[in-house]
Amino acid sequence: MIVGVMRVELSIGEASSLKDKRRVVKSIVDRFRARYNIAIAEVDNQDSWQRVTLGLACVSTDGRHANEMLSCIARDLERDREATLLDYTVEIV
Repeated sequence: MIVGVMRVELSIGEASSLKDKRRVVKSIVDRFRARYNIAIAEVDNQDSWQRVTLGLACVSTDGRHANEMLSCIARDLERDREATLLDYTVEIV
């Protein structure tokens, strides 16, 4: 069993309150959970209006497949219109 873990830093430039941020985060989490069948949650910066840290995990039988899946997710996040991808790290366990 191979587990791929990714930590993602996002910026939500248009958020002017925590309510705006929660709306965007919920949209991203729901969309990516449904599209990729991954575990995803906000893991840091909960009190910041315009900054989001998400943790993502996927399980696979092949490390290359897990890495490709997380790379595909990173590319989709780069193209996302609701948030700007600032940084991400990937670890395959």
